[in-house]
Amino acid sequence: MGGLGLKLHLIDREIGVTLKRVYRSVPWWQRMAVFSGLVASVLSREKIEEKDIERLKEGDMLEATFEEFASEAGELFRPLIDERDQYMAYRIYQIVHQDKPRHLLAVVGAGHLKGIQTYLEKLAEEKPEVGGITAWLEKLNEIPQGRNIWKWVPWIIVAIILTGFAIGFKKSPELGFSLIKDWVLINGGLSALGALLAAAHPLTVIGAFIAAPLTSLNPTIGAGMVTGAIELFLRRPKVQDFSHLRRDTSHWTGWWKNRVSRVLLVFFFSTLGSAAGTYIAGFRIFDKLTG
Repeated sequence: MGGLGLKLHLIDREIGVTLKRVYRSVPWWQRMAVFSGLVASVLSREKIEEKDIERLKEGDMLEATFEEFASEAGELFRPLIDERDQYMAYRIYQIVHQDKPRHLLAVVGAGHLKGIQTYLEKLAEEKPEVGGITAWLEKLNEIPQGRNIWKWVPWIIVAIILTGFAIGFKKSPELGFSLIKDWVLINGGLSALGALLAAAHPLTVIGAFIAAPLTSLNPTIGAGMVTGAIELFLRRPKVQDFSHLRRDTSHWTGWWKNRVSRVLLVFFFSTLGSAAGTYIAGFRIFDKLTG
């Protein structure tokens, strides 16, 4: 490190692995709440004074805060804090026994001190082999597999819709084309309405109407991705849009005035419209086929 010839070790777990383990640990119905909380914290106008941060670093305050975090959001605390405490303690133990340095200085966040100390004390008592520590580190780096059933749901819906079209054309070409017309008008219309509510550019609204009926039959891409890209191309955000983002999004009207946040609105509303259109048009197709 520098000109001192000291070794530098990165002992914390990669942020990508931590975020993926956090994502897998949170039930799917709670992920939106977590995401909303993160967005709200980023866009909040509440100012945090330096003295508040320093007070938070005090032992009792910090310990109480983490205990509350662990009890109220254990599924977040474990991969975000506790696993990293364990990972860093294991890395320190591994480095000490492999490299055998005379001295080791670890720079960690204040919130991790107690957890790392606890795990180091446990390791000092158990004295595990370095090979066992390496195996534990690999385990903490694993990404839990999600349930595969949910990734098939969009494809099942697409298969049902396409089957409906096929049955319609089998009964009569007129019925088949009628089903396709309903699909395009309902799906494209609701997605375009969503884009319109977001005050999108007229060409973006047209793009939503054209893209939604097609993207709804392809789960790998959403209508919002197309409309967001079109809006971004037609109304490129300026530097001031980024610098004023937090201030503008602190009140409702600012979401529509700021070009950055408006792209997000276009993405969200057009996606929501397309999703609603998929189900409404699907029921409409079913009704015509069984009526």
